[in-house]
Amino acid sequence: MEKDELILTPEGLAKLEDELQELKTVKRKELAERLKVAISYGDLKENSEYHSAKDDQAFMETRILQLERMLKTAKVVDASSRAAGVVSVGSAVTLHDLEFKENIEYQIVSPVEADVADNKISYESPLGKELIGKKVGDKVNVSAPMGVITYELLAFKEG
Repeated sequence: MEKDELILTPEGLAKLEDELQELKTVKRKELAERLKVAISYGDLKENSEYHSAKDDQAFMETRILQLERMLKTAKVVDASSRAAGVVSVGSAVTLHDLEFKENIEYQIVSPVEADVADNKISYESPLGKELIGKKVGDKVNVSAPMGVITYELLAFKEG
């Protein structure tokens, strides 16, 4: 994997493309209208609405550039690009925490798709790095603030 390459699931690619489209069409028009209204209030020097809209516009344009850069370097994982029998980006894994005797499920995704609340972890996270390339039955050790956590890979399926 190249340094600047971003590996995405098909869902992650669609999400980024949707966000970019929304920003370029709907949000740009909304901000242009906000600016037009703010300018109509007069004196721009002390016009907080104008300055707020300009700040939002700068943030939005920066995000558009970030998204375009990500999409330019994105590589989408699909079944044909995955090694058979091993965990890869897009895989949904079932792990067994050997210390606490509980099962945990995660999906391995890109850093921009990661959402721990939705059980999606980045392939760049300590656990994600350890899981890539593993097979059912393998054990992985992950350093955490409370010490080393050992998991056993019980199952996985391609996402």
